[in-house]
Amino acid sequence: MTDLASGVTHFQHDVYPGKAALFAELATNHTPHTPHTLFISCSDARVVPELITTSEPGELFVIRTAGNLVPAYASGGDGIAASIEYAVAVLGVSRVVVCGHSGCGAMTAVAERHDLGALPTIAQWLRHTDATAARVGAGAADPVSTLVRANVVAQLSNLATHPSVTRALADGALVAEGWVFDIGTGTVTVVDGADSATTPAA
Repeated sequence: MTDLASGVTHFQHDVYPGKAALFAELATNHTPHTPHTLFISCSDARVVPELITTSEPGELFVIRTAGNLVPAYASGGDGIAASIEYAVAVLGVSRVVVCGHSGCGAMTAVAERHDLGALPTIAQWLRHTDATAARVGAGAADPVSTLVRANVVAQLSNLATHPSVTRALADGALVAEGWVFDIGTGTVTVVDGADSATTPAA
């Protein structure tokens, strides 16, 4: 806890003063905050959306899940579905990014068929990748990287099944895209359904 405590002290003494006006505005605004992007990334501690995108507080609405998985919409709802609905239908984000990353532990476990018998909750969660993993197959030269990219595309498809997203996409009020962040080089590429890679647009 020492590192966290010293980090808070550093924030309060050295970071917050330079952003005090921004935080004051965010705190006193009587309307909902207005992030421009819903950013769905992996829970991996090496992937920090605000750092990767150089975003300020209030600009990103972030959902982080193991393997950046977005289960397809189902009745009953859950925390992920509720967060997506809130970001799109209430906050009115105009962009959504699903971001995978190199060396993803979840995708490695799936691609390399790790034994998850002692981790039943993780095993159940990763079942959301079954169809994608089956399509990728074991013949890929780099199965983990291939699955990382294919998984991003699959999660974009799952995202589109959420009613708020379906409506916003149909109305042209929302743009959805997939990214892959390479931890070793810091590069970010956009991955589309054709599995091509380009630099993110502004």
